[in-house]
Amino acid sequence: METTKIGSLDRVAELKAFDETKTGVKGLVDAGISKIPRIFHHSSVKLANPKQLPSDSPELLTTIPTIDLGGRVFEDATTRKDAIEGIRDAAEKWGFFQVINHGVSLDLLEKMKDGVRGFHEQSPEARKEFYSRDFSGEFIYLSNFDLFSSPAANWRDTLSSYMAPDPPKPQDLPAICRDVMLEYSKQVLSLGEFLFELLSEALGLNRNHLNAMDCAKGLLMLGHYYPPCPEPDLTLGTSQHSDNSFLTVLLPDQIEGLQVCREGYWFDVPHVPGALIINIGDLLQLITNDKFISLEHRVLANRATRARVSVACFFSTGVRPNPRMYGPIRELVSEENPPKYRETTIKDYSAYFNAKGLDGISALLHFKI
Repeated sequence: METTKIGSLDRVAELKAFDETKTGVKGLVDAGISKIPRIFHHSSVKLANPKQLPSDSPELLTTIPTIDLGGRVFEDATTRKDAIEGIRDAAEKWGFFQVINHGVSLDLLEKMKDGVRGFHEQSPEARKEFYSRDFSGEFIYLSNFDLFSSPAANWRDTLSSYMAPDPPKPQDLPAICRDVMLEYSKQVLSLGEFLFELLSEALGLNRNHLNAMDCAKGLLMLGHYYPPCPEPDLTLGTSQHSDNSFLTVLLPDQIEGLQVCREGYWFDVPHVPGALIINIGDLLQLITNDKFISLEHRVLANRATRARVSVACFFSTGVRPNPRMYGPIRELVSEENPPKYRETTIKDYSAYFNAKGLDGISALLHFKI
């Protein structure tokens, strides 16, 4: 008992010492460490791939689908119908799909990644100015939002800003990525509204149903930075989790590492040039009464020699005030398919999710009837 207590106190002291540097994982790498601190060590169970893919199940030997959005202007009703069917199938089976010809310029995608990289690779003094754990701030930089609640820290730093419904004032954003964050978030909001139209139709609802429910109202942008890891077999870039959003739009770079867990197997998400990765969040699973699924995913620690960056945009108002209640959509429930979740606000769902941290257990379970 005494040993555990001392170990626990040591861990808290190590977490505080790391947090107080205000330079994140990047600071450790810059210091030239060859062994990662104990606070980043994950259990072998969390690091393992629990099952090997069976060679006799070819239907599992696939990856998340790629869907062509035709520049958001479909040539005819048939191509639109095909895209909606592809999205329905992906949302029901995977909860993940990639989109190409999505209407966001490839030049802007590159500038957004460069902006995130530029912020994280500027001087420690410039980064420290924004380091905070106060999520009510317009823009914050930190390492591991759940540093003090999760079982193990992840090898990742993050910049964070709510871009909608109330965009930050330009002066509240760092100059190095200000303009591109504002422009990219506008483009993602537009894409999100379009995707919610297709998802509404995929559910057999009116095209405007999900947008009328304010699913595209809020947008939280996270710019993740995964430095090269000297001991990638001991830690993760992001622990196993599902997203506490309606929908997530992820801009990855060429360095792979994202894995999706389906039917007990971990699938690598391959790099598709110019694509955006879309995934269903917990809130969309809740309101669709499990018709669309929010699958758990993780990011492996970076084995490359260059840092990996990604930009995740979450359609959610998060912990910001929003009185609207969300429960299973009336049109999707029946006597044969009764509601599986109780109503909740996005704020309450997000607060529960954040307090719990990325522990590999779905927050949806807490809201089950």
